[in-house]
Amino acid sequence: MALLLNLLWLIFGGLLSGLGYILGGMILCITIIGIPFGMQSIRLGLATLTPFGKEVREIENSGMFRLLFDVVWILLFGWEIALAHILSAAVLFVSIIGIPFALQHVKLVPVALFPFGKELR
Repeated sequence: MALLLNLLWLIFGGLLSGLGYILGGMILCITIIGIPFGMQSIRLGLATLTPFGKEVREIENSGMFRLLFDVVWILLFGWEIALAHILSAAVLFVSIIGIPFALQHVKLVPVALFPFGKELR
């Protein structure tokens, strides 16, 4: 079932969402300071391509700079990405068919806000 839902996700916007994360991550990797943020964005993009069958998990031993990186991420990128997921979820919740996809967008919000402390597995 997860395979079918992931295929539908990719067809109806998940591919563009994942590629947006990956492209943004590649642009961030141009500078040395942006590399940690770019790598997280690429990791999120790969996770966003197939969200069905995955769950959000807390990363243990993620380092002492995790809080600092998460704060910088939220201020520069995270709030816009989380807002996009929330708006997409709101639009998808209108129809019964869109509810499973809306739930995936809601699941991606904490990962979009705090990528250095969470992962999708």
